[in-house]
Amino acid sequence: MTTTTQPTTTTTAALLDSLAAAIEANDASTIAAHYAPGATLSLLDRDHPPADPAILAGTDEIDAYFRDICGRNLGHRVADRVAAPDRIAFTQHCRYPNGQRVVCIAVARVKEGLIVDQTAVQVWDA
Repeated sequence: MTTTTQPTTTTTAALLDSLAAAIEANDASTIAAHYAPGATLSLLDRDHPPADPAILAGTDEIDAYFRDICGRNLGHRVADRVAAPDRIAFTQHCRYPNGQRVVCIAVARVKEGLIVDQTAVQVWDA
């Protein structure tokens, strides 16, 4: 008899807590480690509208993106965390040293303990 382990809110909540800690620590490698090898990250912002989002595919592109973000001397705070058995969501509040703020709202699908698909919407101060 084979037993299949179903994802639970507890396991996705632990994933979200770990991801949030890595984001707040500006730890690009650890952030990227939360993504499955074939994951996609779709970014929507002032430069990438819904008709033409930036789509990062695979851990190499996702890792490079987070290395860039974490190298910008931003302060990060993760809030509004929500975990379901196969999804996570959160807000990310960032501040540049000059005071400019960025807010990101992210929703992700999780499979086998890793993010497989994420959509993030980002807005900046004018």
